[in-house]
Amino acid sequence: MKYLVTADEMRRYDGNTIENTGIPACVLMERAALGALEAIEKHFKESMGEPEGAGRAKKSVLIMAGTGNNGGDGLALARLLAERRYDVEVWCVGKREKASAQWRQQEGILRHYPVRMSGEPLRGSYDALADALFGVGLSREITGEFARAIEQYNDMEGFKLALDLPSGIDSDTGEVLGVAARADATVTFGFCKRGLALYPGCGYAGAVTVADIGISEISFRGVKPGMYAYDERAGELLPKRRSDGNKGTFGKVLLVAGSVNMAGAAVLAARAAYRTGAGMVKVVTPEENRTILQAAVPEALLETGEELAESLNGWADVVAAGPGLGRDERALRLLRQAVEGCELPLVADADGLNLLAENPGLWEVLARQGKEGRKIILTPHVGELSRLTGMPVDVLKRNLPKYGQELAGRIHGVVAAKDARTFTCGENTPVCINLTGNNGMATAGSGDVLAGMIAGLLGQGMNAFEAASVGVYLHGLAGDAVSRELGEHACTAGDIVEALCGITGGRSGK
Repeated sequence: MKYLVTADEMRRYDGNTIENTGIPACVLMERAALGALEAIEKHFKESMGEPEGAGRAKKSVLIMAGTGNNGGDGLALARLLAERRYDVEVWCVGKREKASAQWRQQEGILRHYPVRMSGEPLRGSYDALADALFGVGLSREITGEFARAIEQYNDMEGFKLALDLPSGIDSDTGEVLGVAARADATVTFGFCKRGLALYPGCGYAGAVTVADIGISEISFRGVKPGMYAYDERAGELLPKRRSDGNKGTFGKVLLVAGSVNMAGAAVLAARAAYRTGAGMVKVVTPEENRTILQAAVPEALLETGEELAESLNGWADVVAAGPGLGRDERALRLLRQAVEGCELPLVADADGLNLLAENPGLWEVLARQGKEGRKIILTPHVGELSRLTGMPVDVLKRNLPKYGQELAGRIHGVVAAKDARTFTCGENTPVCINLTGNNGMATAGSGDVLAGMIAGLLGQGMNAFEAASVGVYLHGLAGDAVSRELGEHACTAGDIVEALCGITGGRSGK
């Protein structure tokens, strides 16, 4: 896994590294500059041939530097570039009398090198440009000379590298603080910042790499970051399968899904549960869906009645309710049984969530069950989350992890809050952000596939948080596999299910 840190967390880990581990701040700055140098030279090597040396034409590099420590990183980079015989110019923005101590130290060293210091860039294009104006922790809107500098920087031509994160992006939320520098690539230091993974910030960052500058997990000192992401291969996360197992030992999923003229959701969810490893799936759906279900998922058992007691109390290991279920009286009766009539692990999705939002008494029962230990997973997109919480969508989008965690606390369960980035949230646990997937997955039925996958994993014995977070991750990996093969425009939910064959079978990694 990889961690995503807030500005406060990064400052804490930086301080721990300096004060407790004993690595001086100047060493951290030097290693940050080396990481930026490596990114620039990698670009030159890939796009222009080998980095320059003696006898080769000098490549021009402009560094837009503020007067804080991020600007100090930029000055250190300028020195390293000058040592490699680049034509380097530093464009200083801000009042030097307010410069940080580390900036002043780097500026004093830089005076001995052939680097031009300017108050305005001397040309309109460079072979490379580096943004070292602001680092983490910026929380105010950018105005005045800084805003003008960023706008001018964005208009200039050349490969653009951001140091730590693009200036003007909120390092915690990814919001644009008035105006932000655009980068072709970002080299971030120590740990990835949340704003580099969240929208719209990730759209400004380009390709992101994390440079090891000496701040490691040792610097956590027992306090880990509040957010992480998976980056493992799929096979490392899937439940282990017993060699002497049978269809009954790999999880029996009761899927309450589908309504008249809405058989597709049940088909997709059932197929996804099987593709994720479930041993048996029974679909509770109207009689009208029988022919479609039996033709599309012949492996599945079918139940067309409205009494779930036998399946809930003597057959199933997990119940999933909602995909294509509808919101009529029949749907509500089935959901009541899934909530009130059993203590099995529950995945509530789509119309299951809408019915919960419309029936506060049922919601109260579910919350009580969660407190008593029932495994509960909700999978709302932001519209469904709005109905569950009563909060406007635009408010939720500004801090989806926060509101996902609050809802998880209310039900004492797990919430997979779905948007362009999906956050798996639990009670008193770090948030898992999903960095896989693409916009081709914004297609009808994609959520039904995810619900089936999570139910399949939960039925195999995973705990609720792992089933949800791993399910979301694998779902995104499958979507990425479809995108590579068919393109984002052509992706369908059925394609995502089929791509699971490669993902879960180990033929495709990330």
